Amino acid sequence: MSGLPPHLVVDASVGAKLFVAEEHSPQAKTLFQAIGGEPHFQPHVPDLFYAECANILWKYVRHSGYSPSDALKDISALRQLGLKAVSTALLAPRALDLALEWEVTAYDACYLALAEELKAPLVTADQKLLKRLKGAPVALRWIGDFPS
Repeated sequence: MSGLPPHLVVDASVGAKLFVAEEHSPQAKTLFQAIGGEPHFQPHVPDLFYAECANILWKYVRHSGYSPSDALKDISALRQLGLKAVSTALLAPRALDLALEWEVTAYDACYLALAEELKAPLVTADQKLLKRLKGAPVALRWIGDFPS
């Protein structure tokens, strides 16, 4: 996948699609495979990414019969992706401003604050978030726009 910028912020809605079969899971897998093949490329996440992915997997275990042992393996695999995690303690002040301005959760605003700081696109699979952030100060990329 050519044309990837050197920095990219990926949210948990995309990360979780690597492990659970959902719409746009093939695009998430293609994106992460492309990331792994680009030595100059550095994907970033707020450190809450891992907790949010764990929560998504927990929901699958609780409500969809997903195996707890598979969920634990998935969390381990996430840690091996080479994502650069940025402390939410550093992002929180700007995230709060953005959450208030754009009427999104502070969690979502952490991704937005990181993308703004890096001047990098934010990739998401959350259509509601995309609609709410229309006109936001960062480039937003819908996971469905990536090839599968």
